[in-house]
Amino acid sequence: MLFFITACSGQPDSNALKINDFVPEVLPKTGAQISEYVVEIFEDKKGNLWFGTVSDGAVCYDGKTLTYLSTKDGLCDNTVASITQDNEGNMWFGTHNGASKYDGKTFTNFGIREGLHGPGCHILADKKGNIWAGTNHGAFRFNGFSFSEFKIPEPVIENPSYKWVAGKIWTLMEDKKGNIWFARDGFGACKYDGTSFTHFTSKDGLCSNIVSRIMEDKQGNIWFGTLTSDFPKNTKEGGLSRYDGKTFSNYPEIKGLSENDIYTIYEDKTGNIWIGATHLGVYRYDGSTFTLFKETDRKDLTVHFGVQAILEDKNGTLWFGFSGGLFRFNGTSFFNITQDGPWK
Repeated sequence: MLFFITACSGQPDSNALKINDFVPEVLPKTGAQISEYVVEIFEDKKGNLWFGTVSDGAVCYDGKTLTYLSTKDGLCDNTVASITQDNEGNMWFGTHNGASKYDGKTFTNFGIREGLHGPGCHILADKKGNIWAGTNHGAFRFNGFSFSEFKIPEPVIENPSYKWVAGKIWTLMEDKKGNIWFARDGFGACKYDGTSFTHFTSKDGLCSNIVSRIMEDKQGNIWFGTLTSDFPKNTKEGGLSRYDGKTFSNYPEIKGLSENDIYTIYEDKTGNIWIGATHLGVYRYDGSTFTLFKETDRKDLTVHFGVQAILEDKNGTLWFGFSGGLFRFNGTSFFNITQDGPWK
């Protein structure tokens, strides 16, 4: 079934923890899943692949071995919702219980005492070196030592609805011009240019005011994944929207791209746009045609087709994090990657 991060408990330790005091867990080749839920995939500057999981912490694959980092190693929580790398090469993990910065040896954790609160933490490192965070409680900005709330105005919404928590930040994105975009639960999308805010809602053409994903393509188009609402009642909205800077385009003629939950949008190196269409499959859009891929070698793990993350690595391999495990795309279908691979 689909899993999306909703809650947390406890408070992270704000003291830096030396990773050398621990022995990271390198798992044997057992054929078990990397994790039941792979909700984030990230490639660092050295080419290591990182996987954010629910309950299994952060998992690193260096091309030879899998290394699991968890709370016993210093990570502030074992549910890792987002992963990024800052300009200094530090890894950042957004978790259920704050954020962790990892320099390869030491974890430094940020939670309530450091001004960061709310579950489902998404981390963004922008080009200027700023660190942003978004949680169920809103947006935050890092000053080098602690986080402070970043207040975003609320647009006027007629008949408001939401998926989890009104005002939740589902994700953050920096566009080519340096604008910071916030995907918000119930309030649409918001662009911040460093001075002012611009709101985009269903009145402007979005499929829904519940925005889960924002992505900019090579042509400068902004793509939005939006969701159906659950509160105050279930409403069949949601779907895929594209904004060219002037107008919105939606795709009601394509099955699964309207009145549906779209959590993941990704552009590969050749410019194809990949869209996870919940309960249906994954679409590849080449600029003119949507092609649906839904075949997998583990239908028992992908029955709901909950695509949580997509990444193309430096070698051109496309990785997909599912509610069910980790998969690779072989050109026509998805096949499951367990702890013993096949990795290549």
